[in-house]
Amino acid sequence: MSRLPQLLDHRGMPVRRAELREEISAPTTRGVRSPLSAYPSDGLNPERLGAILREADQGDPIRYMELAEIIEERDPHYLGVLGTRKRSVTQLPITVKEGGEEQLDLDIAKELRSWLAREELASEIFDILDAIGKGYSHTEIIWDYSSGQYWPAKLKNRKQAWFRFDRIDLETPVMLDENGQECPYPAYKFIYAQMKSKTGLPLRSGLARVATWNWLFKAYTQRDWTIFTQTYGQPLRLGKFGSGASEKDKNTLLRAVTNIGGDLAAIIPESMMIEFIEASNVGASTEHYERRSDWLDKQISKAVLGQTATTDAVTGGLGSGKEHRQVQEDIETADATQLAAILNRDLIIPWVNLNYGPRPKYPTIKLSRPEEEDLKNLAEALGPFIDRGLQVSAETIYAKFGIPAPRQGAQILHPTGQNASPAASAPTGNLAAAPESKFEYRLNTLLDQSGVVAAEQSEEASEALISPQAKMADVLADMMQAPMQSMMAQIEGMVAAAGSLEELRESLLAGFPELDADRLIETLAEGMAAAELGGRAALEVESG
Repeated sequence: MSRLPQLLDHRGMPVRRAELREEISAPTTRGVRSPLSAYPSDGLNPERLGAILREADQGDPIRYMELAEIIEERDPHYLGVLGTRKRSVTQLPITVKEGGEEQLDLDIAKELRSWLAREELASEIFDILDAIGKGYSHTEIIWDYSSGQYWPAKLKNRKQAWFRFDRIDLETPVMLDENGQECPYPAYKFIYAQMKSKTGLPLRSGLARVATWNWLFKAYTQRDWTIFTQTYGQPLRLGKFGSGASEKDKNTLLRAVTNIGGDLAAIIPESMMIEFIEASNVGASTEHYERRSDWLDKQISKAVLGQTATTDAVTGGLGSGKEHRQVQEDIETADATQLAAILNRDLIIPWVNLNYGPRPKYPTIKLSRPEEEDLKNLAEALGPFIDRGLQVSAETIYAKFGIPAPRQGAQILHPTGQNASPAASAPTGNLAAAPESKFEYRLNTLLDQSGVVAAEQSEEASEALISPQAKMADVLADMMQAPMQSMMAQIEGMVAAAGSLEELRESLLAGFPELDADRLIETLAEGMAAAELGGRAALEVESG
């Protein structure tokens, strides 16, 4: 029996299929991968924050990652803008491009589309995009092999603190084994996503690096604001006692003043008095706290979303409104492009290799927002081309307009009113042209090919050679039925006034919008043939 070729991942690590069926990085409270976290934010100051960041720079990211998670929990603004950026990508449609045109390529792409329809995928992508804030993320692929084919049943997020980077380059990710030793993680088991907000090492490329300092400064501002509000925001309670008051009376008054501050209720002897003195400039004194907090929030908005208008109600002026939304869309596109490349490398290619072996080309996924299309202009532009014979698939039109193809036996809508022709009222699988469009098409054909039509007319029309002018009128009169004769005067006026065939076409289209196109075309065709033959006969008589 021949052995299957050894599969290697993009790092050159060999694939061990037995490891794929195990969950190798599940959390446990008693091991190195504990789901519990410390709180390095308690008592945080610039000196301690600097030490935490230096630890991360040297390859120990535990306290930095814990701090990054706490900031998301305690700063509503940072949580909001970061969540907006991640959710904008999770909601993008995902398309699949086949790796080739062979049937197997089509089958693989179909299987991939089926997997992408999972409802859990949006939540899994959201977790992968944790790399935007922290610089990178690790997601374990839980492979299912129960049906004899490898299937990514789940994508489970794993905490960054459970992984490290190679101590030599600080760029190659490694995992901690059960003994806490650093080792390469198995091939085809993890999606390693690095989402850079700046160039540099993974531990220094996340937005949390900026958010930590911003959060620290805002925490100081909010603490001072809280102290000021508690101290000066409430009226001063001043208790007064008489000159003969005893120590017991004084203590009673003090307790009363204190309790009014917390409980808003107290009792005092009748001989005592409490006054409430309000500060007159408290509002003006607190404005600078609010302005500083708002300013710091705007800096985070710029760092995360590239602008402030969509989050901080800043409108008007240069670069606002539409321009700010375009900046956000540019960031969304960049995130989606990075994520698609990561998933193609760490999920799609391994999946195909495990089930079908190495392929010349692999299917690829793409996350992108559909380009807005002016469907009205598209319909108006396609109509004339279809009338002139352009072949357009009905499936293409249904897809463009987002309309499902009618199932067999479904009630079909048809044109109504005076413009509806008998042909349009009959059920058909084709996109029937409106009567005026059909008339326009056939009239164009007639005017463009009048010489050919003239050469192919019957012997009856050829008798016009005997007396061209008189015979042409007789032929037209004989061919016109009673309903058409009423139009003759108007048509003759149009023919006389038209300076070219194009002008005649426009006059006929404008003058007879509800015309029976089939009957008129037949009449005009024969009339034009008679006129052509009559003109030739006149030339021959004059030259003879």
